[in-house]
Amino acid sequence: MGELILIRHGETAWSRSGQYAGRTDLPMTDAGRAAARALTSALAASRPVAAFSSPLSRAVQTAELAGLTGVQPDTDLLEWDYGGYEGLTETQIRALRPGWDLWRDGVVAGERLDQVAARCDAVLGRVGSLLAEGNVALIAHGHLQRVLTARWLGLDPSAGQLFAHPHPGTISLLGIERGRPVVSAWNIAQHLDAAV
Repeated sequence: MGELILIRHGETAWSRSGQYAGRTDLPMTDAGRAAARALTSALAASRPVAAFSSPLSRAVQTAELAGLTGVQPDTDLLEWDYGGYEGLTETQIRALRPGWDLWRDGVVAGERLDQVAARCDAVLGRVGSLLAEGNVALIAHGHLQRVLTARWLGLDPSAGQLFAHPHPGTISLLGIERGRPVVSAWNIAQHLDAAV
């Protein structure tokens, strides 16, 4: 049984500043491109049998720079649609809505958490049979990966809040241990060869 290799796209100006970037198609920074290139040896060692990416350029370019080939775009891997909070920081949102919490309160005019979870469930349903053949890489976004991890573990999507937000240009691994889904590794940035 293979593992799911979750790759968060490289850094953008908004990920550096803490702005919510759901559907805005932002380019990566130089640091983001360098982090994506640094993933090459780890991903080559993992030899994924398939790879799927959010269609946003920061994810597609991360896959390319990391040396993945045959990557298929998957709109279900798009980040949470933050609606009216797109481009804002948490501080700015809390100035508008004191005490706001994304996982509890959601967003205005965007996607509900259960809608994000349904997309993650669809992805997991499609890649399940591929894992019998080996590792599968998913190149996506921070909150999406947290919800997908919760669903992999059979948890309510709100349990995504229990996982640290993946840093840009990092890898996390989801696997099976003794018949149970597990998080094998989380938020790995360097010296990946031994972990993957």
